[in-house]
Amino acid sequence: MPRSPVSNLLLILMGVLTVGMSAPAEPDFPSMQYDVDPEWPALPPGWNFGEVAGVAADGRGHVFVFHRGEHPIMEFAPDGRMARSWGEGLFIRPHAIRVDPEGNIWTVDNDTHQVLKMDSSGRVRMVIGRRGQSGETEENFNRPTDVAFAPNGDIYVSDGYGNSRVVRFSKDGRYITAWGKKGDGEGEFNLPHTVAVDRQGRVYVGDRENYRVQIFDPDGKFLAQWRHVGSPWGLDMRPDGTLFIADGHNDRILKVTLEGKVLGAFGKNGRMPGELSFVHHLGLDPAGNIFASEIKNQRVQKFSPR
Repeated sequence: MPRSPVSNLLLILMGVLTVGMSAPAEPDFPSMQYDVDPEWPALPPGWNFGEVAGVAADGRGHVFVFHRGEHPIMEFAPDGRMARSWGEGLFIRPHAIRVDPEGNIWTVDNDTHQVLKMDSSGRVRMVIGRRGQSGETEENFNRPTDVAFAPNGDIYVSDGYGNSRVVRFSKDGRYITAWGKKGDGEGEFNLPHTVAVDRQGRVYVGDRENYRVQIFDPDGKFLAQWRHVGSPWGLDMRPDGTLFIADGHNDRILKVTLEGKVLGAFGKNGRMPGELSFVHHLGLDPAGNIFASEIKNQRVQKFSPR
């Protein structure tokens, strides 16, 4: 039976609405050229990673992998050989690992609600947060996600899955201030998942489910936001003033200036070497190699610039 003019009009309108509700196309950024090393790292026979949540490199080029399995912290030499492992019994759900300018190793655990500072030997030197106690106070987190360091040594924690804020501490762990609440307005968050600080002390927060990076002054005053960089799951601030972003929903890595210009990107979803699946955090060594941690593929990959 032929459709009436009204039926045809309804079908056209439904088609327009369907197009309007589709996901926006991702920007076409310049491609960065990196080669993956499928043999990196060299795990001991019989050893495997769990979900790899965090990765970081120190000034020597040693790489620290933080994962949800046995031997939760593994340290690798630049050639990929495992130097040591530790951390059994300290963690429940590893989420992020960082190395500060002094060579201390910091970990963030969702389910212990703690940030730990360890010296280069792996000995715990500072604890922020009460183990197993969640809250939104000067002493408690609720599933924190990341930690970063200002030029003066101040500590910033993104907090996180349970709360929607950023917390600032002094170098010696004293609470200074906090800001943020659930929402999508300026200074609000829908899962603050990662944090970084530049040389001027500006704070960059990966607002994961709002698909943006928000930028603040050291006290939490909103300065700007970037809505064109996908879903920032991990940030790595480089000494030269560039920022690398792990875009977890799109499984790619971006290089961005501090003005928000995307200099390049690479990566796609998949299971093969060089592909990514839930790229969670990333770290760069002094040689410019990128190390990417993946949740679904339960691995860390090394990408070297061509």
